[in-house]
Amino acid sequence: MTDQLLSVGIDIGTSTTQLVLSRLTLLNRANPFSIPRIEIADRDVIYRSAVHFTPLLDERTIDAQGVRDIGEKEYRTSGYNKGQVQTGAVIITGETARKENARQVLESLSGFAGDFVVATAGPDLESVLAARGAGADEYSKEHRCRLLHFDIGGGTSNLALYDRGELVATGCLDVGGRLIKIDREQVVTYITPKLRRLFPQLKTGWRITQVDLAPIVGALVRALEQAAGLTGGADRLEQFRTEDTQWIPPQGVTHLSFSGGVADCMFEPPENEFAYGDIGALLGRAIMCSPALSRLRMVRGVETIRATVVGAGAHATDVSGSTIYHRGVSFPQKNIPILKLTREEENADEQVLAAAIRDKLRWYSDEEGLSQIALGLRGRNGPSYAQVQSLARAVARGLEPLRSGGFFPIVVVEQDIAKALGQALGALVEGPLLSLDGIGVENGDYIDIGAPVAGGAVLPVVIKTLVFNKKE
Repeated sequence: MTDQLLSVGIDIGTSTTQLVLSRLTLLNRANPFSIPRIEIADRDVIYRSAVHFTPLLDERTIDAQGVRDIGEKEYRTSGYNKGQVQTGAVIITGETARKENARQVLESLSGFAGDFVVATAGPDLESVLAARGAGADEYSKEHRCRLLHFDIGGGTSNLALYDRGELVATGCLDVGGRLIKIDREQVVTYITPKLRRLFPQLKTGWRITQVDLAPIVGALVRALEQAAGLTGGADRLEQFRTEDTQWIPPQGVTHLSFSGGVADCMFEPPENEFAYGDIGALLGRAIMCSPALSRLRMVRGVETIRATVVGAGAHATDVSGSTIYHRGVSFPQKNIPILKLTREEENADEQVLAAAIRDKLRWYSDEEGLSQIALGLRGRNGPSYAQVQSLARAVARGLEPLRSGGFFPIVVVEQDIAKALGQALGALVEGPLLSLDGIGVENGDYIDIGAPVAGGAVLPVVIKTLVFNKKE
């Protein structure tokens, strides 16, 4: 069986806003006598928009109508319409995620860009999407190397560490090409708050030279070197580490890969160092000239300035479809927080497991009561009938307060037991019920679940974070 999904990616970044459309091909890789194992076999980008400067009303406010106008124009140019979109992601990245109306802009674009398009933000997810869009994960896998990927945009650098294709860690630094903006007369028109604190001698209205900027650019490069574990100390790393993110300099990195607008300046430097009205070209040149970074093999991403939006459009979506079960559910289900049990809790007897679920439901309770959650389980590999029945009883008891509050059970299992578990739960609870498998989740994740596709055989799923960066 093969089927296709049309996926959109929209990235509203510090410097640029872009849209891509991708065609995701679904394929059942199981033999005819096995449980279906449907995967996304191909992810082809079929339309890339122009690169637009992100419209702002002022330094604190995104021009929401301007962003919508960009989207409308690019849909018309592409020849596709919003009603054809089945999945994808609208993401807001870098310093733009700190704008006062960021959440409202995303909420308005979620409906604008299709019935099942998620609106999401957060540096960890951005790091993964950019790395995948740039092909860093595949490069690390093919070359069996430990690779650190830098996606260096206008306001932030997103980091993703891969070891032979496996994601090891993510992080984010406030290092980018548009931390300082400069007009045609080389007069400073904007300085990011962090740089104003660290370099108080730098003032707006000051006519700047490359010599004046050298210490600032050097500090940014030093932060990248320390993040890669290539130089001693962590002073610049800590100064530029994005608030509410963590990063431990890795050991044993052999390759560095790069994407983002600054990557273009690294590998194809413009003739004029201030060509883009910022310090991006200077930063790109300084990275290429860094003795510490140059000790490792430096790789240009297959996508550079478009890496994040390609990641959002082609790599944000996964599918669940080995043994799904759903009854009476209205799709799509959006922004559902994950309640993930520990391995010890999941392997306990029925009473202990049910009590653990009830106890953790309190995490999602406020003065208005409980909220809808999705229960995350690892599940046993090849469980017996009795084990599935026992698990269903524990889940039904544990989620009883949820059902009393007007919500319904959503269970996300890593192992392929969702249909059997769903059928067992269906005999114990009334009303809507959803059980899906082949999806790994963690506490702190949110999940979006789209309407069934491929003849009802699969559900498109996006696992995400909704963490917005705090304002400076």
